[in-house]
Amino acid sequence: MQFNHESVMPGEIIEALKINPAGIYVDCTLGGGGHSLRIGERLNENGLLIGIDRDADAIDAATKKLAGLRCEVEVVHENFCELEKILDSAGIETVDGIIFDLGVSSHQIDTAERGFSYMKDAPLDMRMDRSKNFSALDVVNGYDEERLKKIFREYGEEKFSGRIAKKIVTARKNFPIRTTGELVKLIEDATPKISGGGHPAKRIFQAVRIEVNGELKILSESIIVATRRLKIGGRIAVITFHSLEDRIVKNTFGELSRGCLCPKNFPVCVCNHRAEIKVLGKAKTAAPAEVEKNSRAKSAKLRVAEKIL
Repeated sequence: MQFNHESVMPGEIIEALKINPAGIYVDCTLGGGGHSLRIGERLNENGLLIGIDRDADAIDAATKKLAGLRCEVEVVHENFCELEKILDSAGIETVDGIIFDLGVSSHQIDTAERGFSYMKDAPLDMRMDRSKNFSALDVVNGYDEERLKKIFREYGEEKFSGRIAKKIVTARKNFPIRTTGELVKLIEDATPKISGGGHPAKRIFQAVRIEVNGELKILSESIIVATRRLKIGGRIAVITFHSLEDRIVKNTFGELSRGCLCPKNFPVCVCNHRAEIKVLGKAKTAAPAEVEKNSRAKSAKLRVAEKIL
């Protein structure tokens, strides 16, 4: 299947990064290479573009898409939490810009056998990196009721987490839950129909996907590492697609942009703590015209910061 994915807020990303034609840029979530292509087109033969992704399909698609660029291109099949190791291995101390486009790609959702979509019946999978053994099958059939309830509540913000977890545990006593269709049916049976509330499986699938791929556990530390590998004046841009991600990005940026940590009643600063970044304005959302063309952009938020220390 062709890797189809329309990058969100591409113009805003280019504007945020203030591209230096001879600079070094890292796309930590390469996907189909949409954002990277736009960055690479603005780099000259002295520039370097590094793309990172843990999905082998994305690596193959992006490698082909970026092949004609003038700049040097390095494509790395790895999790972005390994950014420090990747830069160290390449002998790169600092870079000019870094982007994260978080969440699941359109290709992953549209490819039924990947098991990301609650609207298509397929084996329970949801692995972004299919070389890993741990999948949605293990979460749904292996976690006890309390643990399922916890991830549904925390990662899916689902108010009927307890009822859904109980339904799953009861059902799997008789047979393993092996497909997305079977899981959707159990979710539907466990939740009351609420007009305008959206499909309840959406929140549960989000929760299971986050658990399978450890998405939130690595995010804050990865952003901290990324900002510390920026040159002074370098930019970091992060696109999120749900409130859990956005909260982590906002809070992490907030911590990195704080100056003195001394109690307010201290007459002078004794901690010598200094802000490492400057947050550039509030979160941006996609323009109505883009949302009309690409529904995935509706929930997107872009936060940008600049390295100052």
